[in-house]
Amino acid sequence: MDNTIIVALISLTGTLGGSLGGILVSSKLTNFRLQQLENKVAEHNSFARRMPVLEERIEQFEHRINRMEEHYDD
Repeated sequence: MDNTIIVALISLTGTLGGSLGGILVSSKLTNFRLQQLENKVAEHNSFARRMPVLEERIEQFEHRINRMEEHYDD
């Protein structure tokens, strides 16, 4: 076989290996970042679910404080 053909085949193999390796690493990084975003969204959704409950509790506490203030102002 001619040396140029051997060099071309080795170059092709190296190019394909490098390209596939880059694709795999990029894919893993993308999947990792997506997972991190999903975790942040889940955390935000948990916070958004709890917020109305906290607002209601604060409102209850405000009413209790107002009643106490009215009671002690008399």
